[in-house]
Parts: sequence; C-alpha cells; structure tokens
Amino acid sequence: MTRTRFPRGLYGVTPDWPDTDRLLPAIEAAHAGGMAVLQWRRKTGERAAHLAQLDRVHELCQRLGLLLIVNDDWRLAADIDADGVHLGRDDGPIAQARMALGSDKIIGCSCYNVPALARTALDLDIDYIAFGAMYPSRVKPGAAQATLDHIRQGHALTMTHQPRPAVVAIGGLTPENIAPVIQAGADSVAMISGLFEASDVCVAARRCTTLFNQISS
Repeated sequence: MTRTRFPRGLYGVTPDWPDTDRLLPAIEAAHAGGMAVLQWRRKTGERAAHLAQLDRVHELCQRLGLLLIVNDDWRLAADIDADGVHLGRDDGPIAQARMALGSDKIIGCSCYNVPALARTALDLDIDYIAFGAMYPSRVKPGAAQATLDHIRQGHALTMTHQPRPAVVAIGGLTPENIAPVIQAGADSVAMISGLFEASDVCVAARRCTTLFNQISS
C-alpha cells in the first residue's frame, strides 16, 4: 500500500455543538477508539464562541497528539497553527492556502461528485481529495451524491503522485456502512453523526478502526 501524508483511518468531524464541555469528552472517546484525525467544524453561533471552543479543542488535540484540521478557514488554521485545513469549493484558492500554511501542513478539499475538481486539486499540492455525500446525510440533506465509482476514480488519479494524496469519503457514513467505501479505495472516512451521535463514541470509533485494519486497500 502506497503511503499517504494523511493518516489512513477514521476522520472525525465535530458536530455543531455549542456545548464544549460535551464535545471534549466525545473527542477523547473517539481518539481512544482509534480516530486518526479530527476536523473542527462550526456553522452556527457567534464567532467569539467559535474561537473559544476551537482554543480548547486545539489544546486537547495537542495533549492527545491528535491531528487537528480546521474546516473552511485557512486563515484561522494559520493563526492557531493547526495541522491543516479542509477547503470547500468556495473557500478560496488552494494555492493561496498552501502559500499561507506552508509545505508541512495538510490541505484537503471537497470534490463532491466531480472527478475534474480532484484532477485540478491534485496539481496544486493537495494532501487529500474528498468525495461525497456517499449516503444521504442528516448534516447536509441536499448534498450531491457520490458513488463508489468516484472513490475508485479518485484512488486511480492519486496513484501518479508521490507521496500519494489520500482519498477521503464523507456523507452519511456510519460504522455499519463504511466497509464497501474502504474496499473501493477510501483511505479515510469522515464521520460526524455516525461517530459523535453514537450511543458509545469510543465503540463506534473502534469499529471503524477495526474495519480499516481488516480491509487492505
């Protein structure tokens, strides 16, 4: 298996919880279950509250040795010296983010169900390309639907790059439905509700980790 800079395995994405005292133990539980990377994502509430929460999440990730990716905002990622940023279609040029963050930071981007976006991103020193939603998503109910063929196409596109960028699947994923996605070539699965809304976050994370260990790409 060709090595990627982005860790293989479970990629936790924080739910839009304003209660940081609820969020931090959930992150710790996911980490204990094998979560490899965390993306901090907040879409509602005041910016001051966002920054206060991010500060505590960042501190926890540093203590745990857990990679922290900031959603959407490469300037904020640079300001707090996060491990990287995840960019959507409207979050600014990848090249600008790379210049600001430097070569040692992780930059990933959403490619939705459009392989052409992945091709463009791969020419811009990207660390991972993300396809989805793989399944109907409660977080983004109107999201474009990707397929296992998009994962396979993305994996094939990355094979000509060294180090090989990772392929991430996102959208409606749970421990019960990720096996076909991993088998199709996903290096990582990004999970919000399927992880953080589980009755036992650690057990859910461990189930995902076990599947990655069982399924070779």
